[in-house]
Amino acid sequence: MRVLVMGGTQFNGLALVHELARTGHQVVILNRGQTKADLPHGVERVFADRTNHDQMRDVLGSVNVDAIIDVSAYLPEDVELMIEIFRGRIDHYVFISSTVIYAQSDHFPITEAHPVERGDAQNPYGRNKLLCEDILLREWRENRFPCSIVPFSMVMGAGNILPDREQRMFQRILRDRPILIPGNGRTIQQVGHADDQARALRMMLCKPVTYGQRYNLTGNDYFTQEGYVDVFAGLLGKEVEKVFIPARMMDQLWSGDIEVELPKTESKNDIRAASGVSQVEINRFMLTMLVQQIAPNIHYWDRSSLFSVDKLRRDVGWEPELTFPASVERTWRWYQSAGLPDSQEFDFSFEDGLIKMARGWKD
Repeated sequence: MRVLVMGGTQFNGLALVHELARTGHQVVILNRGQTKADLPHGVERVFADRTNHDQMRDVLGSVNVDAIIDVSAYLPEDVELMIEIFRGRIDHYVFISSTVIYAQSDHFPITEAHPVERGDAQNPYGRNKLLCEDILLREWRENRFPCSIVPFSMVMGAGNILPDREQRMFQRILRDRPILIPGNGRTIQQVGHADDQARALRMMLCKPVTYGQRYNLTGNDYFTQEGYVDVFAGLLGKEVEKVFIPARMMDQLWSGDIEVELPKTESKNDIRAASGVSQVEINRFMLTMLVQQIAPNIHYWDRSSLFSVDKLRRDVGWEPELTFPASVERTWRWYQSAGLPDSQEFDFSFEDGLIKMARGWKD
């Protein structure tokens, strides 16, 4: 099969390209040509900026493929253009969405039929993913455009473009830093591996049962936040000091009633100006990077978030091959081979301030 991957030079997209090439598919990737990547032999590259619609029409008008997996579409106009260019020309279009679309819940696991969050709690990223989904589902209903929607949840693996997740945890442990854990560490989370997800996407291709459907894609097993730390520490053969952040302190940090005291050289105003978000949002992001946790705009700091992959298993026959500990181990092997244990640097000033606060906290 001839497959176009939109993106394809980083993280999930790159894992997907390797999986498709490994299993005998002809692969074409489209991106701006600004990122070097270790691509398999025979992968064809075409170049365009997807924000330049005339350029996209020009380039993709002559690209003939059986299916498309779109890893890089974020805006409604992204998918509208792909529909315009490829309507009637392909057998399958797979759009990568995100589980941030779902509303919070206390009933688990969250299935594809769970209510989505379109209210004030949703952020622009989640809102745009939902708008993309709306367009695609309408095209399926009205014109039978053969599309599938795949919300990714948290994912780890080689070249994660969010290094503040597992890569930061590797560095904390390697440097013998105290490990901060929110509350009592019993919040339950879930993460998949990029290689498992790539295999699932490959197995979905051109299966009519998947057209017009949404499929959650993540790992199959769960872990507590303390359990997450224990797996990393055990793999690296290290004893770690765990600093549990008292629940009341987490509540006040989350609400913005208190802030972490940063060094004098750190300009919080500059951070806000650069990011365009409030200090509360910055604090929440930093707090959810202590141990991987999804969508702080929707899920409170102590709210578990678990997603079902049963629909994908039933319709496609996919099973995750990697448990959570196996995912961490595979990611660690890549991390070592990339030379990152001795070269990667992180700013730990926020965590240093948080450790000081937690140790001195009195309820």
